Amino acid sequence: MAETTQSVRRPAAARIGRGLAAALLASLCLGAGAGSPRAATDLPTGPVSGLPMPRFVSLKSDRTNVRAGPNKDQDVRWVYTRAGMPVEITAEFENWRRIRDWEGSEGWVYHSLLSGRRSGVIVPSRNEELVPIYQSPSRESGVMAKLQSGVLAQIKSCDGNWCEIVGKSFSGYIVQERIWGAYPHEKFD
Repeated sequence: MAETTQSVRRPAAARIGRGLAAALLASLCLGAGAGSPRAATDLPTGPVSGLPMPRFVSLKSDRTNVRAGPNKDQDVRWVYTRAGMPVEITAEFENWRRIRDWEGSEGWVYHSLLSGRRSGVIVPSRNEELVPIYQSPSRESGVMAKLQSGVLAQIKSCDGNWCEIVGKSFSGYIVQERIWGAYPHEKFD
């Protein structure tokens, strides 16, 4: 069984507590029908793209400037240095998208720096916990790896309870609530 650790650049901007961010995310995703899954067509759409809002995407470039506002005259608040990082689009303005990262930091990026490919960051229920990756979507299947908080993975699909993921030295299934990059109960291929 492999154990994988991986560092992720953490922006210097002010952060919202993970619990608060999770509560806000849950309220956005579940709305009044707490606990029931919502289809992408049930979500409001962006005024520019016509795509569901909020939605997860990933960074296309290994150098992405995050700005204070939606134009190039705005200050660069920080720079992401890793392609593939998951972010959540929370607003649109012309060709700019307001994004939120897994730690709750927000800023604006130009739309062409984002990709529709789904990725996720491992988020254990407790910071020191290693998250198991299973052979199949069942807790009874064998554990293939244990991953540390912050490890990046590509999300191949989610069935509402489990996501199939792939990383540099691992592949398998993760309980959906342990990856930031897919909404609770969200299904996609």
